[in-house]
Amino acid sequence: MKIIKPFVVIPAGELDLKKVQAIEQYGRICYKSEDLITADSAERFVTGIIKSGHESVIEHEKATVITCDRGVTHEIVRHRIGSYSQESTRYCNYSKEKFGQEITVIEPYFYADGSDIYDIWWATCKISESNYMDMLKEGSTPQEARSVLPNSLKTEIVVTFNMREWRHFFKLRCSLKAHPQMRQVAIPLLLKFREVLPALFADIDYDRNFPAEHYAEIREGN
Repeated sequence: MKIIKPFVVIPAGELDLKKVQAIEQYGRICYKSEDLITADSAERFVTGIIKSGHESVIEHEKATVITCDRGVTHEIVRHRIGSYSQESTRYCNYSKEKFGQEITVIEPYFYADGSDIYDIWWATCKISESNYMDMLKEGSTPQEARSVLPNSLKTEIVVTFNMREWRHFFKLRCSLKAHPQMRQVAIPLLLKFREVLPALFADIDYDRNFPAEHYAEIREGN
């Protein structure tokens, strides 16, 4: 059994100021004010339409990320305005060599390694892995044997939201009320979006007391 920490991959070039500039072009059609577009007018315009509640304009631009953590993907896919492609436990057979003949699980940051409760978690996942492999040997299909896999099972999911839905996602999933492992992924992702596209995301707050040392790693993909 392999244990990893959650991480998020943002494809190269996915977050870019050009998205804000495009939103300005789309938005100014509503007011026929295209003549006011300048080299530095986009952020001011987009910030203004967000403050005014005219967020339908930002639906024209989207962003895609890939995340790894089955525990939180059940909540991610509840966002209806989105597109998802997820690693399937119906078809993935973790007894095969391509998966190292083992399952991979996401380590819960709130259990200290070596503590009694961590050991209970580890043993439970290990038993699930063993029983899953035995069921496959006895003739179960992956989609049948998956019933014993733990909620901590690692997964990969490609998520595409338009910018308005990303704002909605961050408002819900970065708050104190969100599941801690969701915040672990969502908060560093929001901070990255705020850094690159402040006009769209700088006004969104988050649980500032969440320990930064447990933030999921943000990687740039190809």
